[in-house]
Amino acid sequence: MSEHSGDQATALSVELNGINSIDSSEHRGHPRDLFWPWFAANVSVLGVSYGSFLLDFGISFWQASIVGLVGIVVSFLFCGFIALAGKRGHAPTMTVGRAAFGVNGNRVPSALSWLLTVGWETVLASLAVLATATVLGELGWEGGNATKVVALIVVAALIVTGGILGFDFIMKLQKWITIITAVLTVIYIVLTFTQIDGATLAAIPAGSTPQVIGALVFMMTGFGLGWVNAAADYSRYLPRTASSAGVVAWTTFGASLAPLILLFFGLLLAGSSPGLRDAIASDPIGALTTILPVWFLIPFALTAVLGLVGGAVLDIYSSGLALLSTGLRVPRPVAAGIDGVIMVLGAIYVVFFAADFLGPFQGFLITLGVPVAAWCGIFMADVLMRRKGYAARDLFDPDGRYGSVRWSAIVLIVLGAVVGWGMVTNGFAEWLAWQGYLLEPLGLGGREGDWAFANLGVLVALVIGFGGTLLFGRGAVRRQEALPLDADDHLTDAQDAAERA
Repeated sequence: MSEHSGDQATALSVELNGINSIDSSEHRGHPRDLFWPWFAANVSVLGVSYGSFLLDFGISFWQASIVGLVGIVVSFLFCGFIALAGKRGHAPTMTVGRAAFGVNGNRVPSALSWLLTVGWETVLASLAVLATATVLGELGWEGGNATKVVALIVVAALIVTGGILGFDFIMKLQKWITIITAVLTVIYIVLTFTQIDGATLAAIPAGSTPQVIGALVFMMTGFGLGWVNAAADYSRYLPRTASSAGVVAWTTFGASLAPLILLFFGLLLAGSSPGLRDAIASDPIGALTTILPVWFLIPFALTAVLGLVGGAVLDIYSSGLALLSTGLRVPRPVAAGIDGVIMVLGAIYVVFFAADFLGPFQGFLITLGVPVAAWCGIFMADVLMRRKGYAARDLFDPDGRYGSVRWSAIVLIVLGAVVGWGMVTNGFAEWLAWQGYLLEPLGLGGREGDWAFANLGVLVALVIGFGGTLLFGRGAVRRQEALPLDADDHLTDAQDAAERA
């Protein structure tokens, strides 16, 4: 596969571009176009269930509302900032990341990114299957495992098709998913608004500082930090003249809008009904059908499945790109197909064998959230320090200006993971019991203390990656940018300089 070739695609043709830098002849679109994929990927009614997840940290309704606002907006602002690298380098996140980690060194965060995106697409596919089965059961069409098998086949087919067809198909699909799910979600809110009990909400006691911080970290890992490793994948086709401020703003706004509305309404529902909160822990979306009139169950199923598919399609597309960035030499559609097989196998386990959803889900988010936070800090600091465009050819040449391995970045991501894992706990699965080994030595009360579930390790890993890169990476960036750029790259350099001025 040539890393520097690609044909102009139509919505129903297979995208040929992979991890290559997009040729200038294919640059198109406007920053506002980023609203559609990011909104559709995050309009899932799973956002309603996050209201229950937050309250389970033992915090009040108003604490949860503030935590949700800050966690969602700030974490998606990280995505907006990283999306700048896609516009400037016209390559996927894990290709542009080679400037920070080296061409071969970047295989480490690429593997991490692949795990995260495959994990997320598996979670979303599993939830879509569980929600469909629950709705059909409510309608009296319960067919046991046969229903789940059929639902899994349909959901997987939608997701894998989107991943294989690629960018143009996804951009159009996400626009329609946005419109349909937005309308149906508004109807859902209207129909269930009577379930809200203000007195019950007001009676929820406030939580402690560690509980608030733990909830904040959970929100950041569940939203923006779950997307940072893919943020540049959808801005890489934009022309070099596209507004940088527009890229950041439309990415952040598009990704944050739906989760903010859904989360707040989820807090109102879950805070009003302890029984609903308990049901959400085992079936986060299916449980929401119990408060709906029968006639809206089918539209609700459509809302749920489309919202989840919207997120999973972006995940499988980006996971395929991440898999290629680890060094696997296959066409991009084949990589997406490989990830689709893994997604199906993972969904089979979650749907048919896992005893509960919330435990494994939180364990997955926090465990991978630590090294991803360290990577995010490194990447953002690297983008912040650059004053010139990327040299596209050198992103594929271990002997070029970015080198084979930048050991300082590798050390920082490892250090961030080691320190971070020592400051988080995961009582959700026995195999994660080793985490939290620094809580006692640091005087934070050990694995059973007040700070045990604050998950400070995610924030610490982010600071280690960001601060360490600013401290030790500036010289390398300046040496890279001192070398002359190719003619095409000079255009990026000049326009970026004009934009900064």
